[in-house]
Amino acid sequence: KLFFSGLTAMEKKLAEYKCNTNEAIQLKLVRFPEDLEDDNTTFNPEYSHQVFGDDEVAFGYKGLKILLYYIAGNLSTLFRIEYTSKVNEKFDCVEADDVESKIREIIPPGFCTNTDDFVSLLEKEVNFKPFGMLLHTYAIHNEEAGEDITYQIYKADMTCPGFREYHERLQTFLMWFIETASFIDVDDERWNYFLVFEKYNKDGATLFATVGYMTVYNYYVYPDKTRPRVSQMLILPPFQGEGHGAQLLETVHRYYMSSPTVLDITAEDPSENYVKLRDFVLVKLCQDLLCFSPAKLMQGFSQEMVTEAQQKLKINKQHTRRVYEILRLRATNMGDAEQSRSYRLDVKRRLIGPYKKKQRELAKMRRCLRPEEMTNQLNQIDLNMQREQLEESFQQLVSDYRRVLERLAQA
Repeated sequence: KLFFSGLTAMEKKLAEYKCNTNEAIQLKLVRFPEDLEDDNTTFNPEYSHQVFGDDEVAFGYKGLKILLYYIAGNLSTLFRIEYTSKVNEKFDCVEADDVESKIREIIPPGFCTNTDDFVSLLEKEVNFKPFGMLLHTYAIHNEEAGEDITYQIYKADMTCPGFREYHERLQTFLMWFIETASFIDVDDERWNYFLVFEKYNKDGATLFATVGYMTVYNYYVYPDKTRPRVSQMLILPPFQGEGHGAQLLETVHRYYMSSPTVLDITAEDPSENYVKLRDFVLVKLCQDLLCFSPAKLMQGFSQEMVTEAQQKLKINKQHTRRVYEILRLRATNMGDAEQSRSYRLDVKRRLIGPYKKKQRELAKMRRCLRPEEMTNQLNQIDLNMQREQLEESFQQLVSDYRRVLERLAQA
């Protein structure tokens, strides 16, 4: 009895030494020395499971802070660990997690460990210039600052001096903000890198801050074409929700549009947010093509749409189909029973494709396994479930499409 109560007291004590790593990790993009003390400039990861395991917990510390501060432009890094107390092997018979080596595994060497070194690097930041070739400049009105802020998008590659080291620092952010992130093989020359920077002023000079980036891999398509595939895309949290993702994706499309050897652009395992962003950008690019005129939309999805979107805008067939459905929704009066029914059937016909395939496979299996009556009953049950699922998918799709159209109307 005594032993057990002792154990739980010990367990209680040790439980106090567990820290949620998403809260413990504090990130900053630093422009001015005073940013170091300003809590408003701190942001936290969305994920840390790739570094700290599925529980996203570090054991052995109270008040653990893992500071990862980056200079806004070239991303020189300050890495420090702070805590109020730590378990001790001698007294507590347990060992604290080696937090430092876990972080060192993903951040490149050459970081600062004290604030003074970091601040003196900050003074040299005025020499930092974006890498590569300028593709696009745009401005966004900032309410807080009460002025327009200028942003620029560059295309870079590993031949740009200093870019390899910069990219190593930049990609560490993927671990904290993309659930299934992995680092890429930068020695493969088929990677393209697109970077977004903000221009800002400091003591009368113009400086550049990193906003986000995208990596694209150029797949070879026989005999003489390439199919660029978007691999990773990240807009850093302080800049999210301002429209940079759309600017970046549109700029990348425009870059490849001018290349005669590019077939079309795809994406690797896209997230839901990325699909919404892509819908918006592609609809914006396509809406003025002749093949998407309201009259032609009402006649249904056509090969002409596929060809024109691919040749002029490098959009693949699957994505063109979504663009068609979104633009047709805009052209459809959903209050009109006939128009609404026609739209619903058109979209559901596409959605039912995978179901029908599954149906055929099931029927094949059952022919071998079950008597005829049984099959018919099962098919009936399946069909009712299918109808519900189909209706649900359709409603979800329409509400996603409406959001795209609302954003388009504001653009």
